[in-house]
Amino acid sequence: MDGERTPRIAVGGFRHETNTFAATMADVDAFERGSSWPPLLEGDAIIEATRHGNLAVCGFVEEAERLGWSIVPTLWCAALPSAHVTEDAFEHVAVRLVQAVTAALPLDGVCLDLHGAMVAEHLDDGDGELLARLREVVGPHVPLVASLDFHGNVSPAMVECADALVACRTYPHIDMAETGRRGARLLHPMLSGIRYAKSFHQLPFLIPLAWQSTQSEPNASIYRMAAELESETVVSASFLCGFPAADTADCGPSILAYAETQAAADTVAARISRKVCAARFAYAGRTYEPLEAVGEALRLGGGKLRPVIIADIQDNPDAGSDSNTMGMLKALIEVGAERAAIGLIYDPTVAQLAHEAGVGATITGALGGAKGVVGDSPYAGAFEVAALSDGEFQAKGSFNGGDRMRLGPSACLKVGGVSIVVVSRKHEMVDREMFRFVGIEPEEQSILVVKSTVHFRTDFAAIASAILIATAPGPIPLSPAALPFTKLRRGIDLSPTGPAFV
Repeated sequence: MDGERTPRIAVGGFRHETNTFAATMADVDAFERGSSWPPLLEGDAIIEATRHGNLAVCGFVEEAERLGWSIVPTLWCAALPSAHVTEDAFEHVAVRLVQAVTAALPLDGVCLDLHGAMVAEHLDDGDGELLARLREVVGPHVPLVASLDFHGNVSPAMVECADALVACRTYPHIDMAETGRRGARLLHPMLSGIRYAKSFHQLPFLIPLAWQSTQSEPNASIYRMAAELESETVVSASFLCGFPAADTADCGPSILAYAETQAAADTVAARISRKVCAARFAYAGRTYEPLEAVGEALRLGGGKLRPVIIADIQDNPDAGSDSNTMGMLKALIEVGAERAAIGLIYDPTVAQLAHEAGVGATITGALGGAKGVVGDSPYAGAFEVAALSDGEFQAKGSFNGGDRMRLGPSACLKVGGVSIVVVSRKHEMVDREMFRFVGIEPEEQSILVVKSTVHFRTDFAAIASAILIATAPGPIPLSPAALPFTKLRRGIDLSPTGPAFV
């Protein structure tokens, strides 16, 4: 590229984490609406709507502006994790994104914000297909860099079509914007014609989501090492834990390394791979059945001022569930728990009934109950309407901090000493404001049940006297070995302790 000319860099994104075992697909409306994500954005709206947020595209733009590039915003969208992206939705977004990049030609580079675990109805490797279409448009010489989520399931096609893939290093994901900045910094020398050697390893076992946190071992040490292995010659090293609820050949953890020489890239990728494989049996921990979890929380919380947090990990909407299983609620009520709260329960019908009845009223009905989940059913009974909200408020925690939440008509319902947050739009419980917006002060509770796997730790760990992992019946099994895979690559272990998929 002529050093006198300002580089023209296209920026865009298409994000989806696909749980192929979930019940609800992501249609066009899911991307155009966005829900907890911003709605589908095009052109300058991308820059305005995502400025200063914790998204990779925000980091791309921030770093591009610092480097003095001419930013060409194309199209960016995301939808909540769910079952497959419908064929119509994938083509609707992919065609528009490719058309926007085509219209922006000539370009000096492309920065994309992807997830890395997108599966469409007609394509097992949605991200690989998108990258291939964009590579065909921009040609072989325009550098193309993409950011990936921590849970990306990386395919050979993705590695081949992108000049570099850069993944998040934190779970909870507090570094998404920083990942975008890293991607832009990696693109910078490529604008002068430099290309890096690539090394890609797919690891031989699946890792349960609940044990992937980078705030605890073994991942704390592994991710620290990956960052420390970067140098002037090794420009990027990524370990992706993978999203284990995707029935595709490329599901699972992987290593990516980019360096000035093939030998250097291969050496770093091999070092990280050895460390992860040596730690495989450490990806485990203590779990509790619902009644057992509540009993242990009561024992641990006796006389303490801070709440015990119970993570209802098998009903996490950020992994593709509908956030409406009732196992933990029934356990709280059966035990007669006092100063207990649970959220978020997705049930628009009950939320609407509460709004029609008004604060102070008692409503009767059936709450929640996930379809197709063995051992789960609605909770039928009477509920006091303790508070109502339009569902709009500002998040303050480090994960969604600053974001405007739009959860739709919402209510705090009470059954005895148990408060229930019911919402009309799905969202993982990741922020204390998700209790406060309906009048529940989380610090004043004895027990808090959160429908989340790991992200809740960003805002709740600071107030917890203890954190328990509960395995109430839900659509997201703790162990991937419980999922009915058919398409995995042969020989990969379904959990750190096996068995192998045959």
